Amino acid sequence: MINKAILLVGGRGTRLAELTKNTPKPMLKVAGAPVTEHQIARAQAAGVTEIVLATSYLAEVFEPYFGDGSKFGISIKYAIEKQPLGTGGAISNAAKFLNLAEDESVFIFNGDVLSGHDLKAQAQFHESKGADVTLHLVRVDDARAYGCVPLDQDGKVLEFLEKMDQPKVNTINAGCYIFNGSAIAQIPQDSVVSVERQTFPELLRSKGALYGYVDDSYWIDMGTPASYIKASKDLILNPAISPATRGVVDGVMIAKDAAVDATAIISDGSAIESGAVIGANCQIKGSIISVGASIGDGSIIDNCYIAPNVSIASNEKIFEKIISN
Repeated sequence: MINKAILLVGGRGTRLAELTKNTPKPMLKVAGAPVTEHQIARAQAAGVTEIVLATSYLAEVFEPYFGDGSKFGISIKYAIEKQPLGTGGAISNAAKFLNLAEDESVFIFNGDVLSGHDLKAQAQFHESKGADVTLHLVRVDDARAYGCVPLDQDGKVLEFLEKMDQPKVNTINAGCYIFNGSAIAQIPQDSVVSVERQTFPELLRSKGALYGYVDDSYWIDMGTPASYIKASKDLILNPAISPATRGVVDGVMIAKDAAVDATAIISDGSAIESGAVIGANCQIKGSIISVGASIGDGSIIDNCYIAPNVSIASNEKIFEKIISN
């Protein structure tokens, strides 16, 4: 049983720059809750009782929302990086807050990935192999945009390959790892380190026990505006993916204090947040209408993100766009 975790939430989210000027990407709302809340809820459901948030960019916004974790049924601590330390450096820095034994293992979650994979099964696989590190892998149709990971028949990692034009395999790094304490102890402290470019290749060179756990359950990297909007829609249409998805009725999520005209049609996994106003004869499809936003009569909003307090005029037709302040 693994009951400790580190959540890497220090990134700037440069591909979502329109949305992350004042909000770090892990605090953007997906299906009515910050991405980080969904990840904490999934960790807690898998038996994690203690989690460290490894923060850097806009680090000050996390603790006011999550506090000590008591309202989420989990203990939350914060490891703040004055300068970004990369994935490996962040793990090493955050681990100081967990008092890990060398033979104790910890989940590592990437802050911009949502996954419905079986965390307990990944932990059981890790322990059954006596692994130093176990990576969650998923199979994709086109692996060119990701690091691909060939395995042997036993699930041991043969290579850790960064993005390439002709990937050797379609199993990719899905951004959820299990490290044992001795593997974390080998990461240089207070240094900028990438697990993908340094830690994993070094572990392979030293014949370490690096394994891949393949699980093709729901998975999405929310790095782009389109994938961010899709993630919210996906969770609303399939709430079982995350325990933090609440208040879904007939495939949509509408806040109790949102004002939605009776003639408006809300569909396809849309989220209408607190204080939003939806006018007469509007069609809102697969979109996020943020806190305090208003949509004028007769407008069609299709697969869009409408930022907080933005007003859309009547009879607008907007498709697959981010409308920010």
